Amino acid sequence: MTIKVHDLTPAPGSRRSRQRVGRGIGGKGGKTAGRGMKGQGARDTVKPGFEGGQTPLTRRTPKAKGFKNPFRVEYAVVNLDTLEAFDAGAVVDPGSLRTRGLVAKQGLVKVLGRGELTKPMTVRAHAFSAAAVRSIEAAGGSVERLPLPFSRRPPARGNALTNR
Repeated sequence: MTIKVHDLTPAPGSRRSRQRVGRGIGGKGGKTAGRGMKGQGARDTVKPGFEGGQTPLTRRTPKAKGFKNPFRVEYAVVNLDTLEAFDAGAVVDPGSLRTRGLVAKQGLVKVLGRGELTKPMTVRAHAFSAAAVRSIEAAGGSVERLPLPFSRRPPARGNALTNR
């Protein structure tokens, strides 16, 4: 004999019939039907999503869509045409870029490959694009990557973390 889908039933005693409440004053679930005496819970006035006066979830969550990654690494960007202003054989590092006002006071520096470099120079930065490395080495210069100030990932930032 083969079992078919319409032959399947739950195990005996595993399914209990729903308790019908509010059917007279006798027995369990009569009269107030498990809602207690008076009050908001005894009436049908509670809005869906009401959290007892606490600011509801729909108002606590940000209105704007999307996601802001708290671990994003942001770089101050310098292109090759900016480095062309330095002398040949110069050592370009975040400190020398800051003294000329080419990058912000703080932050990591990344060199990108826009423009052309004609002079050999040593460039030290936290990150480089592949095109920038090719152009610097083609001009006879060298590239040195500076260590990042964090080990595996940067410390988290954002409003969600500062308002605790």
